[in-house]
Amino acid sequence: MACTTNKVETTPQPGGFITISGPDLIKPDGTKLFIKGTNFGNWLNPEGYMFKFNKANSARFINEMFCQMVGPDFTAEFWKAFKDNYITKEDVAFIKRTGSNTVRLPFHYKSFTDEDYMGLTVNQDGFARVDSVVKWCREEGLYLILDMHDAPGGQTGDNIDDSYGYPWLFESEASQKLYCDIWRKIADYYKNEPIILGYELFNEPIAPYFENMEELNNKLEGIYKLGVAAIREVDNNHIILLGGSQWNGNFKPFKDSTFDDKIMYTCHRYGGAPTKEAIMNFISFRDSVNLPIYMGEIGHNTPEWQAEFCKTMEDNNIGWTFWPYKKADGSCFVGVTPPENWNVIVEFSEAPRATYGEIRDARPNQEVARKAMLDFIEASKLKNCVIQEEYIKSLGLVPN
Repeated sequence: MACTTNKVETTPQPGGFITISGPDLIKPDGTKLFIKGTNFGNWLNPEGYMFKFNKANSARFINEMFCQMVGPDFTAEFWKAFKDNYITKEDVAFIKRTGSNTVRLPFHYKSFTDEDYMGLTVNQDGFARVDSVVKWCREEGLYLILDMHDAPGGQTGDNIDDSYGYPWLFESEASQKLYCDIWRKIADYYKNEPIILGYELFNEPIAPYFENMEELNNKLEGIYKLGVAAIREVDNNHIILLGGSQWNGNFKPFKDSTFDDKIMYTCHRYGGAPTKEAIMNFISFRDSVNLPIYMGEIGHNTPEWQAEFCKTMEDNNIGWTFWPYKKADGSCFVGVTPPENWNVIVEFSEAPRATYGEIRDARPNQEVARKAMLDFIEASKLKNCVIQEEYIKSLGLVPN
């Protein structure tokens, strides 16, 4: 079973930006854009499970583990090669051939600061990496959503945002200023780029673990307004995307949908019934504000479930980008087959490493570990990946 949809024009038109008309996205030629695509997760914001790690489950923890295992210099070399090869123009061309029209690009705020991140400090490569995706999307006719997956201080309070276990963004004026400064800089740089559909201010704010969750929820819209104001100082062209609290699932914190005229909301959902009734909270909110809402993340399920849920979303005018495009093994568009001796890396990542003695005791043979890391990069190239045909077909797309 696969979902189907009425044919809509999907190629970005030169010289114009996506606009909003009630709950719809409108392209420069006047046709409706129904978002369908995928997420470049793990590329510019590594997550442990996509490498088959459990304990090392955020970018900071993965980097620390690699440095303990093979040293900081080799780790820096690994990250550069990883970024050069994990996502390339061939991947973007493949996504276009599936019938997708949009890519969501998660990134870490540190890619735009002088902080240590993925092997770089002062000479961060955030703009260079995003520029490459913009170019590839322009060549292939895909739209691009820029998603600050990891905000200063942390907006979620879990491994999702590479934070310190609490959404400090909502407590720290310094983090709020940095978040605004980065978005202002990004928006100023890309203000005239129509391939970019919009800016997603941050991902999955405020995990449901905190005793003061409602207090944090009450701050959410205000923090969003700060980011919107910073962007509007330099860019009035692009749509700005706002996600609900508690895994982009709770839209009750939003009280004012009129403070900007180019706002779109984004929801996430993993599991549960693939029915309209199961997402009525999203539909009801969308209808109450008469603005677009789209499913920024959905996935990791059976083909049958995905096909049914995809049809539910399309029947109710909720576009989607499935998560993720690529990771170790399956439940994605293309799967990376872990190379020989990758288990050595996984075992070190799971070993006790709380003391220097434990690090020394757990450290594997350097030649084996370093070769496995480089082999993982080779395995992640599209030509060496496994096309997950049933996954792609379940979305009504075409494996190729």
